[in-house]
Amino acid sequence: MKYTILLLMSILCFNSCTKAQQTNEPNGKVLVAYFSCTGTTERVAGTIAKATNGELYRITPEKEYTSADLNWTDKRSRSSMEMADEKSRPAIKGERLNINDYDVIFIGFPIWWDLCPRAVNTFIEKYDLSGKNVVVFATSGGSSITNSARELKKLYPKIKWKDARLLNGNTKQTEEWINSIAY
Repeated sequence: MKYTILLLMSILCFNSCTKAQQTNEPNGKVLVAYFSCTGTTERVAGTIAKATNGELYRITPEKEYTSADLNWTDKRSRSSMEMADEKSRPAIKGERLNINDYDVIFIGFPIWWDLCPRAVNTFIEKYDLSGKNVVVFATSGGSSITNSARELKKLYPKIKWKDARLLNGNTKQTEEWINSIAY
């Protein structure tokens, strides 16, 4: 009889552990905030929001970027000048968030000059993310996410940063990553 009870308890425990591994349910409400100029990061953000049942929030600059503004080969373009000034914080607009409603915040952006665009810094500084679980994701045609993540951790040490990931629009890769991480 003891062995039967132990066997049943083992099966129940194993079954519960297996189900917990199969569903990566967040411990609270998820926000997926993203900055995107060309749509690449926006598509990845949409995949993450769907996979996490999260709420999408676009980090919108007060003044939209034109093609000329994004010309990284022109040192006088708007993006080049913003990125050259580490104190630059372009104004953003949009609906005001109640950040306390969210337990996990994904922040996504294209990598500019091996960093996050300054509008992302504006967003982070506009809201108090201290103590929040923040997961960074980025898109890039040639840079890694390593320096961007390192700089964000250095600038905002009170945030609980989770592992960052470079995702370039592959839906399956994004979904697999979401299902593999603890956020």
